[in-house]
Amino acid sequence: MQRDILVTLQSEHDTLRNLFSQMEDTTDRAKKKREQLLKDIEAALIPHAKWEELHFYPAFKERADRDGLKTHAEAVIEHQAVELTVLPEVKASDLESPRFAGAAKVLGEMVDHHATEEETTMFKMARKLFTPKERAELDVQYEQWKASAASTAVTTHAEIKTGLKAAIKKIIP
Repeated sequence: MQRDILVTLQSEHDTLRNLFSQMEDTTDRAKKKREQLLKDIEAALIPHAKWEELHFYPAFKERADRDGLKTHAEAVIEHQAVELTVLPEVKASDLESPRFAGAAKVLGEMVDHHATEEETTMFKMARKLFTPKERAELDVQYEQWKASAASTAVTTHAEIKTGLKAAIKKIIP
């Protein structure tokens, strides 16, 4: 089977859905489990989102019509909402609290909503905008990027930014 960036991204969406489902099944006493799941979610979510923002979304935007540009804008804004608001709220919450459970549920719902819209709208458009060969090339580029120092730097920057926002939320709720 030929490689396809859309298949890879969908697979990563499914991984995230599974992690959020596991998180929802935890209790307030499952501090270590929640802590590990949150690390796993961030490890899956942040590089995925950053590559989309830096590579996939700009390539999509270059070829998109007006509806595609609207879809692009919506996707970018959803990424910003998760990175700058919801994820810091989760990280600022006590792992053993109902607030953490609620914040994690909201994060999971937002990620699922975003992923579903990408899969049903943006990916449908992308199949028309990019040839199978181009989608295969994007998939190779993504794999190479994830193993690169650039990916590590961008991911670390996003984690620091989210962590700082979480620390500020703890000080100034």
